[in-house]
Amino acid sequence: MAFSSGSGKGPMADINVTPLVDVMLVLLIIFIVTAPITTYPIDVALPQRVINPPPVTKEPPPPIDLRIDASNQVFWNNSPVSLAALPQMMETEVQRDPTNQPELRIDASADSEYETTARVLAAAKNAQMMKINFVNQ
Repeated sequence: MAFSSGSGKGPMADINVTPLVDVMLVLLIIFIVTAPITTYPIDVALPQRVINPPPVTKEPPPPIDLRIDASNQVFWNNSPVSLAALPQMMETEVQRDPTNQPELRIDASADSEYETTARVLAAAKNAQMMKINFVNQ
């Protein structure tokens, strides 16, 4: 049985959308009314404008080249130094300006003992050196 089109006396094939529009309008009104109730304020800490000029950055001091050769001899900027004097030298460098410390560049030979490197690192840690790098040449 086929649906008729036009002005015949048969069944109508068109969908009545009036109830659908009514339901959608009711849902729209419900969402409009309940939306402001479900929102809540969020505190946002926005950055404030800084009136003071930024602080002047200091030129970093020259780096300290610390070399450990195959015979476990320690060199401070190409000058031989004993392991006993090393902590005092590091503390002196840190105390000059604790906020602007020099960079400590450690170049340990592959044939050097680990114990010597560990003592150098312990001395740097105890002197509170912050910038420690290893150089591989």
